[in-house]
Amino acid sequence: MAVSDIEIDLSLQVGKYEVVKLLGKGATGTVYHAKDSFSGREVALKTIEPEVFRDPEFGTVYRQQFLNEASLAGKLKHPHIVGILDAVVQEDSGYIAMELVSGGELSQHARAGKLLPVEDVLQIGFKCCGALVHRDIKPANLMLAGGTNVKIADFGAAYLKKSHVAQTASMGSPFYMSPEQIRGEPLTLHSDMYSLGVVLYELLTGQRPFTADSMDALVKKITELPPAPPTKLRADLPKEIDAILFRALAKTPEQRYPTWTEFSIALTNLVEKVLPPGVIPDSEKYVALKKVPMLSGLSDAELWELALAGKWSEVPAKKTIIKENENGVSFFLVGKGQVKVTLKGRLLNTLDERECFGEMLHLDGSLHPWLALKPEMMRHLIREHEKLGRTLTEEETVTLLRAVGFEISEAKC
Repeated sequence: MAVSDIEIDLSLQVGKYEVVKLLGKGATGTVYHAKDSFSGREVALKTIEPEVFRDPEFGTVYRQQFLNEASLAGKLKHPHIVGILDAVVQEDSGYIAMELVSGGELSQHARAGKLLPVEDVLQIGFKCCGALVHRDIKPANLMLAGGTNVKIADFGAAYLKKSHVAQTASMGSPFYMSPEQIRGEPLTLHSDMYSLGVVLYELLTGQRPFTADSMDALVKKITELPPAPPTKLRADLPKEIDAILFRALAKTPEQRYPTWTEFSIALTNLVEKVLPPGVIPDSEKYVALKKVPMLSGLSDAELWELALAGKWSEVPAKKTIIKENENGVSFFLVGKGQVKVTLKGRLLNTLDERECFGEMLHLDGSLHPWLALKPEMMRHLIREHEKLGRTLTEEETVTLLRAVGFEISEAKC
């Protein structure tokens, strides 16, 4: 939504939420920066206009989308999805309180002069590959949360009934819709894959792959014609991007990447080629953790949290990392390459990718004495998670420590 010069009454109260300022206004509703008057928490508050639900042609679909999104309150928990905190839906109005994301919509970076670095766009694409089925992927529904961290918003269209899909195409812009979505055919993950391909194309070139003067001409291009190669529109793009986006934008689902995993691998392989030496992309961190057998029990969200909380670096060959009998505060994972274990110059063992080494913490007692048992380790863990804007609960701390191999015994009375 584009912010316009609209004056609003800053004393406006919506339910328990006090409006702070206007964030954006669209055809169906308004988004405010608001504060929960009970908890003090700042939120993004999306309100729906009464006349929207009364619309004779699309009112039913708008209402269903709003209800769908409201029903997700407290259910969607993922680092790349905007959290829905609270929702109220009445007969002819309603509001949804969401996580406040400060970076704004990606649509601001979809035009010449405002484009993000190529490597940032590829990282954003990689992170979107792990999101849920959405059905309405476009730059306005992708929010920047700092750096290349992105959060997907507006999941109302993801759970529409089949009978509403054709109406949805008429309601919104078809620029990001797959050929099968425009035709009203059954949708799979490949429809979202196509839409993400359109978004990446636009973020990389500043242009949409298909534009036209009329709806009929636009539909014909989307369903029948190939897009221009991105490298023809922006000279500094790596040549490999053409093949990646052409596959994501293929006319039929069968011609696109079979899975999100394969699409994400193609993106992360390319980002490693365009990044400066020594820079480790978030995608590489996530892929390294995903390969570790003892972390297989962690959810996607937990893996991302671990990836962002850790400190990652490239270590030169033959550099000593740790020595026996020296106090250590770190637990290491070999993400790429090998680590040699030696004694007086004699090779004892070789650790490969996915293997771990370093300081191990053995706990005996309740959770409260941990800081006394190993203050430097626990303070380090707490600091790293506080940088992410949250504090670990006791249960999360136990899960994290066990996941990386710590032995934790219960207190004995």
